[in-house]
Amino acid sequence: MLHVDLDQFQAAVEVLRQPSLAGQPLIVGGNGDPTEPRKVVTCASYEARAFGVHAGMPLRAAYRRCPDAVFLPLDGPAYEAASTQVMDTLRRFPVEVEVWGWDEAFVGAISDTPEELARDIQLAVGESAGLRCSVGIGDSLQRAKIATGMAKPAGIARLDRHTWMPTMAAKPTSALWGIGTKTASKLAARGIGTVGELAATDPDVLAESFGPTTGPRLRQLALGTGSTRVSSEPREPRSRSHVITYPRDLSDRAEIERQLDEIARALTAEVVADGRTVRRVAVVVRTTTFFTRTRITTLPDATRDAGEVAAAAVALLERFELTRPVRLLGVRVEFP
Repeated sequence: MLHVDLDQFQAAVEVLRQPSLAGQPLIVGGNGDPTEPRKVVTCASYEARAFGVHAGMPLRAAYRRCPDAVFLPLDGPAYEAASTQVMDTLRRFPVEVEVWGWDEAFVGAISDTPEELARDIQLAVGESAGLRCSVGIGDSLQRAKIATGMAKPAGIARLDRHTWMPTMAAKPTSALWGIGTKTASKLAARGIGTVGELAATDPDVLAESFGPTTGPRLRQLALGTGSTRVSSEPREPRSRSHVITYPRDLSDRAEIERQLDEIARALTAEVVADGRTVRRVAVVVRTTTFFTRTRITTLPDATRDAGEVAAAAVALLERFELTRPVRLLGVRVEFP
């Protein structure tokens, strides 16, 4: 398995459109206005990252760190076109291609020389799209994905069952694909700080703390095992969500409930029009301090009733401590 990841994708596309931007710190996000409130960085070039700018950072904070950067607006159609060109290039090889987003895909191949295949892919992507990519090689999706991070920028790296633990054992659990900062903190609170320690933990102990499914899966991630299948079949979406960042903060509880009700009803109408039913409802709330929490509930039965979904979403607010104004609300519905 190979994981192909386009380097600084959106910034690189902008350089292709405006070559004079090459070598400058570029920050892509929002409407390209660093004074615009409530907008975040979508992509930062390596030159901008040297100043501590990263994806997800508020544009205003990015400007404070790198005031001389060139700020550019998001251009979805341009990125979609560039991504399509790259994915079409990958499909010209005798491989399976599983697209995971604009800027990344897994490639499944039968090859005795995967490094050679990776170099051929890099050359082909460069020639067809003018973009650079990093390629990770592994005997599982997890190992290929992690190897890509080691390969950046524009390199090739390989991790397999022989090199996984010598390379990863001493790294923090947050270095694993699938373990975020919150889960890493929970693991650390239980005395599990490194990949090696997580790999050595009894699955039953993990199940007690994280549940019978998630617990053993965490250990599997630490071992670098897991899925070894790459499929070119389009992935069936398992959920859909709507998120709104408001131009003004919401403080009134009745208004928050009203906004959440509207989001839930509109989202339900959308998925029902696509022939789907809703089984679980999740709500995300972000306050003015950027503190973000998600709560989820399972409905008694799958439904297409927008009122039922909206009622469940509003009821979930009881599980939040709304002590500060709200800047973002979101609803996610999951399908059976």
